[in-house]
Amino acid sequence: MSKRTIEIMDTTLRDGEQTSGMSFSSTEKLTITKLLLEELNIDRIEVASARVSEGEFQAVQNITDWAKKNGYLGKIEILTFLDNGISLKWLIKSGAKVQNLLTKGSLNHLIYQIKKFPEEYFKKVSESILNAQKEGIITNVYLEDWSNGMRNSKEYVYNYLNFLNTLPIKRIILPDTLGILNPKETFTFLSDIIKRYPKIHFDFHAHNDYDLSVSNVIESLNAGCHGIHLTVNGMGERAGNAPMASVAAVIKDFLPNIHINLKEESLYKVSKLVSTFTGFRIPANKPIVGENVFTQTAGIHADGDSKKNLYFNDLLPERFGRKRKYALGKTSGKANVIKNLQELGLTLNKEDLKKVTNRIIELGDNKEKVTVDELPYIISDVLNSSNFKNNIKIKTYELKHTKGLYPSAELKIEIYGKVFKGKGSGHGQFDAFMNAIKKIYKNNQLTLPSLIDYTVTIPPGSNSDALCETFITWKLDSKEVITRGLDSDQTISAIKATEKMLNIISNK
Repeated sequence: MSKRTIEIMDTTLRDGEQTSGMSFSSTEKLTITKLLLEELNIDRIEVASARVSEGEFQAVQNITDWAKKNGYLGKIEILTFLDNGISLKWLIKSGAKVQNLLTKGSLNHLIYQIKKFPEEYFKKVSESILNAQKEGIITNVYLEDWSNGMRNSKEYVYNYLNFLNTLPIKRIILPDTLGILNPKETFTFLSDIIKRYPKIHFDFHAHNDYDLSVSNVIESLNAGCHGIHLTVNGMGERAGNAPMASVAAVIKDFLPNIHINLKEESLYKVSKLVSTFTGFRIPANKPIVGENVFTQTAGIHADGDSKKNLYFNDLLPERFGRKRKYALGKTSGKANVIKNLQELGLTLNKEDLKKVTNRIIELGDNKEKVTVDELPYIISDVLNSSNFKNNIKIKTYELKHTKGLYPSAELKIEIYGKVFKGKGSGHGQFDAFMNAIKKIYKNNQLTLPSLIDYTVTIPPGSNSDALCETFITWKLDSKEVITRGLDSDQTISAIKATEKMLNIISNK
C-alpha cells in the first residue's frame, strides 16, 4: 500500500508563545528554529506574528538570514493580518517569503468582531492576497473560528471557500480556534470540505480545550487533510495546541497509510530544551516526553519485563532516544531492585537482596524517594559494606546573604582524608557554595560534573518549616547522575544532594 505524505507545520514559536506568561528571546527562537528544521526535520514552521514588537522583528530577521543561507527560507512562515498592507510590509522587510493570512472563518466573527458583510470582506481579502503575489510572497489563509463557522454558519464557510478557490493561495488552514470539536465532527466537517475541493491543500489546526486535540488531528488525517499544525509539548493558548510527540507516535503506530518526515528519535531532546527555555516543566506523566512514562514502578511489571517483556507496548523508549527505568520505592519489590543493580553492574545474594529491598520499602513508607545512583549507599548502609565509602565529606559551611551584596559561602571539605578550605560568591547561597567547591576542585585538578537540572518539592499545604526535597541532575561526560537531598532548609537540602554526587563520582 502506497503511503500518503502529510506536512507538519510547527507553530511553537507563534501560537505556542501565546502560552500564558511565555516569551522566547531572539536567540532562543533561532535555536529552536534550527532544532525543528535540522533535528526534527519539520516541514514548515510558523515563527511569529507580524507587527508584534521590534524585538520580534529582529528575531524573525535573524531566522530568515540563517534560513536563507541554509536553504530553509521557504519553510519559514509569518502570521499576517488584513491591515491595509502593514503586515505585508513588515514581512517583506523581515526577509520572509510566506504569509499565513488571518481571516474570518465564521459569520459571527465577521459581523460582530469586525462589523463587515461577506461581499465587502471578500474584496479586502482578495486585494491582500493579490498584493502579496505581486511582491513574490506565497499566501496561506487561516479561517479563524472555522469550527464554529461549520456549526453555525456553514453557508458562509462554503461561500468563502468558493471565493478563495479563485485566488492564488497555496494552502487553506482550518482551525478549531476554541477547541470545541469532537472527533466525529472533525471527520464529518473535513471529509465534506475535502471532497468538495479536491485540488485545494487543507491544513488542520487543533486546540486542546477538551483534551481531544490528538484524536481530532488523527480524524483530520482520516478525512484526507494534507497538513497538520502541532507544537512542542502542546504549548499554546488556554489548554494549548495538539502536542507534537503524541501525534507523531500515534501516526506511526496507528495510521500505516500515512508518512511523516519527522524524526521521532529527536522528540525528547527538543522537548526538554524547549521546556528549559520556557521554564514550563513537562508533566511527569505526559506521553512520550514525560519523565515517568518509561518508568515501571510496580515490582510485578519489572518481573514481567524480565519474562518475555510482558509489560512492554509499541512505545519503546529507544524510539525516542530514551531508556526504560525501574522506580525504587515501597511498591518496587525485588525485581525493580535487580533491574537497577544490573544498570550499576552490581549483584547481591538472595539474603542481601531481601534486606536492601526491605530498606527501600521502608524509605518509601516514609515518603522518601530513592534514585538509582543512591542505591550503592543504601547497600553499604544495610550490609555495613566498605565498598562505597563516603570519601568526601562537607565538614563545615557558613552561608551569608546581606541585602545589596552577593551571597557568599565559606566551607571546609574533606577529600580522601585531607581537609581543604574554600570561599565563593554567587547569585544565591547555593551558587556561592558551588563556586567555592569549584575553586577547591580546580586547584586540585579534580573534575566536577555540570548541574543540568534542579527540582525542589515541598508537600502541598505545608508551613514554612516543611521538609524540602531537592533533586539535582548532574552530567559528567555522557553520564547523568541524579542525587537527592532532604532538609527543612532548601539550600541545605541542595548541599546534601551535592555531597552525595561528589561521593558517587569519586567511587566511580
